[in-house]
Amino acid sequence: MAAAIHEKEHVPAPDEWGQVFGDETVAAAMIDRLVHHAEVHSLKGESYRMRGRELGRTPTTNND
Repeated sequence: MAAAIHEKEHVPAPDEWGQVFGDETVAAAMIDRLVHHAEVHSLKGESYRMRGRELGRTPTTNND
């Protein structure tokens, strides 16, 4: 279900989850339940996904 929503709709940022679930306290409780036993991994270095991209550059359109 989450994958289907992700492909069709905007995935809200964490600061918008209170609006999505109707209550910030409920959203925080749901997230807490999901990540309760999760392991946090902090990665350092450049993003593999962002490699080769020129950040800060204005995209140009090809008008051929």
